[in-house]
Amino acid sequence: MTKTLYFGNLSWESTEDSMSHAVSALTEAVSVRVVTDRDTGRSRGFGFVEVPADSAQTVIDALNGSELDGRQIVVNESRPRESRQSAGENRRY
Repeated sequence: MTKTLYFGNLSWESTEDSMSHAVSALTEAVSVRVVTDRDTGRSRGFGFVEVPADSAQTVIDALNGSELDGRQIVVNESRPRESRQSAGENRRY
């Protein structure tokens, strides 16, 4: 079983390789993804790393507040994405 961790406050230069390298010192990185802007392709400053569930807290404890590519990063357990309302759902008639 795995857990997905949120990596925030990433440098624009952070890559999936640099995130994977940081995690690999502690445990296996099952998957790594830097979220990018769909129009520009530039990093949006956050990403996700999937790790074995029994190692998730170790990674959080070791990397939260640490420096990656010149920035102090935030690492915590990912929360489910909140549903987004479409433009018409909030209208009152």
